[in-house]
Amino acid sequence: MNMFRKPKSVEDYFEHIEFGRDIADKLRALFLQYDFTESIKWNFPVYSLDKKNLLSIGATKNYVGIWFFQGGLLKDELNLLINAQKGKTKAMRQMRFTKISEVSDEVIVAYIDETIENHKAGREIKASRANTKVVEVPPFLEEALNKNALLDAAFNELSQSKRNEYSEHIATAKQEATKMRRLDKILPMILEGKGLNDKYKKS
Repeated sequence: MNMFRKPKSVEDYFEHIEFGRDIADKLRALFLQYDFTESIKWNFPVYSLDKKNLLSIGATKNYVGIWFFQGGLLKDELNLLINAQKGKTKAMRQMRFTKISEVSDEVIVAYIDETIENHKAGREIKASRANTKVVEVPPFLEEALNKNALLDAAFNELSQSKRNEYSEHIATAKQEATKMRRLDKILPMILEGKGLNDKYKKS
């Protein structure tokens, strides 16, 4: 599934999931037990309360994930949440699934309930941009970030050097078709908190 594809509706999004459709459907059914407003924002199904985005479901080529917009507030006693970059990621957290057997209704409901409780209590982690130099992002990449809140959040959680790498990678492509191919390739890497050249660097 091309994650830059613009779905016409929530149903359209789920109908075009190629990997983990059963997982995504089960997650959606759990979400719909709550009084969430379900909508498509930035090409993903987003679930909100009081006009505040709390959760999202996203399908990639390798997994289906729940994005917790304020996941950094969750206790996560089971250690199921993924912090894309420890020490840098503040609010956003992911919970990933590769097979339906990994989806526990009881566990997910507990995380959703805690998310709602935090929201109603007014708890919120606000992004801090102190001492962060503005990265020159090429228009083509900036447009993609503006259309995809999850991608934008993940991109802004990367280190300055990693953002620069992605910006240069897109900026140096001369043809629009090349830029799009590069975007399709780097999208999952950004969402996972990886840098463009991480595989070439020593751990």
